[in-house]
Amino acid sequence: MCGLEFPSDGNLLVGLESADDAGVYQISDEIALIQTVDFFTPIVDDPYWFGQIAAANALSDVYAMGGVPRTAMNLVAFPLKQMDMSVLRSIIQGGLDKMKEAEVVLVGGHSIEDNELKYGLSVTGIAHPRRILTKQNVRAGDQLILTKPLGTGVINTAIKGGLAEPETVDEVTRLMATLNRKAAEVVSGFPVRGCTDITGFGLLGHLAEMIVGKGVGARLSVDAIPLIRMAVEYAGMGLLPAGAYNNRKFRIHLIDADDSVDPLMVDILFDPQTSGGLLIPVEEKSADSLVAALRDEGVTHASIIGKIVEGPEEKIYIEK
Repeated sequence: MCGLEFPSDGNLLVGLESADDAGVYQISDEIALIQTVDFFTPIVDDPYWFGQIAAANALSDVYAMGGVPRTAMNLVAFPLKQMDMSVLRSIIQGGLDKMKEAEVVLVGGHSIEDNELKYGLSVTGIAHPRRILTKQNVRAGDQLILTKPLGTGVINTAIKGGLAEPETVDEVTRLMATLNRKAAEVVSGFPVRGCTDITGFGLLGHLAEMIVGKGVGARLSVDAIPLIRMAVEYAGMGLLPAGAYNNRKFRIHLIDADDSVDPLMVDILFDPQTSGGLLIPVEEKSADSLVAALRDEGVTHASIIGKIVEGPEEKIYIEK
C-alpha cells in the first residue's frame, strides 16, 4: 500500500513488511500474541459444514506461525431478508464445534446485514517469541513437506457447477474442515524454522513468497504431490477458478516446468486452496522422520514434495 505510513512499535515481531500468515506482537520475554482474521462467502451448500470450514481456515494461520490459538471473535454478514435465521444458526454452530475441537474460546464478534452471506473469525493465539515460524527462514537444502492434498479450488468449482460426484463433495468438505492442529503439534517437536499454510495463492504462490528475496530457488516433483481425487479430471474439463488464472498471471515468470510435466498439473499447483495444508521446509536429515511422525498422528497425506535449492534464485523448477 504505497504512500501509507503505518504506526511502528519495537514489540512488533511480524507485521505488514512481510508476507507472513499473521501478525506477531511480543508482550513478554516468554509470550507473543499471534493475530489473524479471515472470512469468506459459502463454498459448500451445507451451512453447518460451511461454518466448520470457515473456522478451520481462520485458525490455520496461527498454526502456520507455530502458535496455539486461544480466542476467537465471529465475523458475520447475513442477508436477513433473503435467508432464514436457521441458516445462520447452523453456520455459527459449525464454527463453534470447530473452535471446541481446537480448544479455542469464543469471546465476541460483530455482525452486519448484507446482501451476500459471509462468515469467518478473528483469531488470537500465543507462541514463544523465539519460536515463531515465518516464511522468511528457508535455506538451500531444506526439504519441502506438504500435509494436505491439493485441488480444493478445482473441486469447489465443480461443486458450484453441479458436476461433482457426492463422494468427491464429501471428501473435499471433510478435508477443508480438518484442522492443521495435529500437524502443527508434530512440527513443534522438530527443528523446523519456517512454515506457511496453502490458501488463496496456491502452492506455487505461497512457495514463491518463501523464496523471493532469499537468494534461493526451489524444485518440485509433481509425482510426489498429493492430490484430491478427481482434481486432475475436473481441471481437464476447464473447471479452474478465476483465482488460479490470477495466481498464474502474477507468478508465472518464476516457474520453469519440464516438458514432461502435464500442463494440468501446473494449473493445479496454481489452484487457490481453502483451508489447505501446511508447507514445511525442514533440514534434510529430519525430513523423513517428520513425515513418519505426521503420518503416525493421522496426517496421512504428509509427503516430501521438493526442496529448496541454491539456484537459480527466485525460480521454481517443476519436474516429474
